[in-house]
Amino acid sequence: MLTLKFTQVGNSIGLVFPKEATSRLKVEKGDVVYLTETPDGYKLTPYNPEFEAQMNAAEKIMKKRRNVLRQLAK
Repeated sequence: MLTLKFTQVGNSIGLVFPKEATSRLKVEKGDVVYLTETPDGYKLTPYNPEFEAQMNAAEKIMKKRRNVLRQLAK
């Protein structure tokens, strides 16, 4: 388990992540991460949950309308 400490960053506060955490999250300076509330607390992820939901919907449509998409691709 890693411990993070809030620090002053200008007029805001921020968290400083150790290198081990950033490498496991596969993020680096300038990347955006998403904090979502879950029944167990909060989840921090570099993946946009809204985009993931949109992609799941798109995959469902593409699977259902495979023949139409093949015809349109010609």
